[in-house]
Amino acid sequence: MSSNSLHSTLDVPLRQDASIIALVALAHASSHFAHLLLPLMFPLFVKEFGFSYSELGLLMSTFFVVSGLGQASAGFAVDRIGARPLLFAALAIFVLACCAAAMVTGYSGLLLVAALAGLGNATIHPVDFTILNQRVSTPRLGYAFSAHGLTGNLGWAAAPVFLATITRLSSWRAAYLAAAVMYACILLMMILQRDKLSTRAAVRHPEAAREHSMAFMKLPVVWWCFGFFLLSTMTLAVVQNFSVSILTAMNGVSFEAATLTLTAYMLCGALGVLVGGFVAGRAASSDRVVALSLGAGAVLLALCGTGLLGPALSMAVLASTGFAVGVSGPSRDMMIKRAAPPGATGRVYGMVYSGLDIGFAISPIVFGQFMDRGWYGATLIGAALVLSLSVAAALGVGRRTGS
Repeated sequence: MSSNSLHSTLDVPLRQDASIIALVALAHASSHFAHLLLPLMFPLFVKEFGFSYSELGLLMSTFFVVSGLGQASAGFAVDRIGARPLLFAALAIFVLACCAAAMVTGYSGLLLVAALAGLGNATIHPVDFTILNQRVSTPRLGYAFSAHGLTGNLGWAAAPVFLATITRLSSWRAAYLAAAVMYACILLMMILQRDKLSTRAAVRHPEAAREHSMAFMKLPVVWWCFGFFLLSTMTLAVVQNFSVSILTAMNGVSFEAATLTLTAYMLCGALGVLVGGFVAGRAASSDRVVALSLGAGAVLLALCGTGLLGPALSMAVLASTGFAVGVSGPSRDMMIKRAAPPGATGRVYGMVYSGLDIGFAISPIVFGQFMDRGWYGATLIGAALVLSLSVAAALGVGRRTGS
């Protein structure tokens, strides 16, 4: 039973737990939506501004460098002042980022948008997991993690439909203004339901604070978790940032069909997370579930990169890759939970998930070079090889946690 939980038994009404889970899940979906604010528009930015894919990749590197640095710090802030103020700040920053995107006139403006969106994204994971661990009954925590991962994928899936539809009906600037309104509505909802989002700051004895605040960083398992997130998300960054462009250039599909394929990938990922929640509840070894599902995803992604499948089958296989990766999600979160020492939830999640941001930051720079050279198939195959390396990292975490 978690020592961090404010409610640890099933005498808590299901409705109360469900409300908390729903609010946190919505916040998580909104942060995943923000991951795609810029990359979905890359083909349009190439036409309108003449940017290279390396320049566009640097935008996402900026997003995730800011997010990664902020996320590691946000974990300490969440433990010190609680999660709710940082959640409100994140959503307000997303509103500003979308408004700035609607008014952008060049590369410097897009860099500002990337930095703002990255800053908003920085607090989400330590905030979300701190609220879930403290406010949700321990027996329902596995369902909370599953819902959290599921809605993250739904946020990714919603972004292409939302932004591409409004862009087609009006313009990409109007799409960003609509996204700003959406974030403002989510922020208002969170404020109205703020009593369900309060958390307790970690209590420390003053004489022990200096000694223990960074002690978790001495644990090897934390760094194995960090490495796992870095490697696995380098592959996800390729899918998010370049799959639309790869499908249009390599397979000759339309922009609308390519964005729908990305949406299908995210929806299949959401279904995978749902299935993975049941798998995680029954599997004896979380690390093996993660390794098997990510290994299958790597094989499917490599098949897409061969160019042998043709347009329709490439889109179908790429979408099914999302399911294989999604199955790993709940088991992954259980691995991280077991790696977090008592009283250090925010800090551990902040540090570990900063590996996610660094992976997202490195990947566009590396694979943007591939894209500029027209190595579209090699981009997918390279992403598959990196994903296979994350399998070894997951098994390394399992050996150190008994997960």
